[in-house]
Amino acid sequence: MAANRTRRLAWLAGGACLVAILGGLYLTRGEIALAVTTRVADKAMATNLTKELPDGLHAVVCGSGSPLADTTRAGPCLTVVAGRRVFVVDAGEGSAEVLNSVGLSPGLVEAVFLTHFHSDHIDGLGALAMQRWVSGAALAPLPLHGPPGVESIAAGFNEAYRQDSTYRVAHHGAETVPPSGFGLTAQPFAEPGPDGKVVFEDGGVKITAFAVDHSPVHPAVGYRFDYKGRSLVVSGDTAKNAAVEKNARGADLLVHEALSPRLVAILREAAQKADRPNVAKLMADIPDYHATPQDAARTAQTAKVGALMLTHMVPPLRMRALEGPFLGNARRIFDGPLWVARDGDVVSLPAGGKDIDLKR
Repeated sequence: MAANRTRRLAWLAGGACLVAILGGLYLTRGEIALAVTTRVADKAMATNLTKELPDGLHAVVCGSGSPLADTTRAGPCLTVVAGRRVFVVDAGEGSAEVLNSVGLSPGLVEAVFLTHFHSDHIDGLGALAMQRWVSGAALAPLPLHGPPGVESIAAGFNEAYRQDSTYRVAHHGAETVPPSGFGLTAQPFAEPGPDGKVVFEDGGVKITAFAVDHSPVHPAVGYRFDYKGRSLVVSGDTAKNAAVEKNARGADLLVHEALSPRLVAILREAAQKADRPNVAKLMADIPDYHATPQDAARTAQTAKVGALMLTHMVPPLRMRALEGPFLGNARRIFDGPLWVARDGDVVSLPAGGKDIDLKR
């Protein structure tokens, strides 16, 4: 009896001690949160992904989404790091935030290349250009490369953000935000054919643009990046297209858009049941100017690329388990590594070798 009483008292004392500890933690939770925040901020400010990557070519997914709302993915965006140089292909909504989260300050971005002018590929340009200017004290506007029509895109964003820019200078001073660095400057190139045209070549970095089929959207292009013997290709938005296959031949990595007709049909049928004919019509229209995962896999297999990454996910994959139905038999068609892109993914192609390394 005495032993049992002793054990009960010990248990009660231990419980009281635990309650006291938890109570103390609760009362100091704000200070704990501040300490954690300080450590995270220190690390984030000191991180520069370009200094952590080996020399070579790297694809950083700064947006794997599409026009369809997806809280887990930013709009279409791929950052290409060549050595220590940073280039961005398309800039969908939220892409600047993803860049910051992976340790790539927008202040590092040298230029943006647009594949076409659909809203989901350009609606993050304002934030990207603004963050590049103010975080990097840029002395010149952000170069915006693209086919004819890119001039009006740059002019439109510059006009929309011009008033805001005056507030930044007035508040922070011209030394912190040099007025000369505000906005975008258009760098149009002649519309390329399917064979491709070199639109940028400097310091060992070569960028080739080629026409793709996103009709009725015109012009629409894809890009090939070459650096120190490594290469990657970005399809842009396109139906299955021989130009992608031709320009991707022998590339280490193909980053290709993808749409699942099977999953889009589910959305179309749901819209019909809900008596939303306009949405149903949109879902019926979109498959004909996009490629399926199987289309992308066939292109990759025929072009003999080293690896295939699918992006611009249509529709959004609300559950990870949907990746299987989304891919269908694509993995059986392409015999190399195949990934469904997620925001923040980094695919590295180190110079002087054949390695292809995915970090999530």
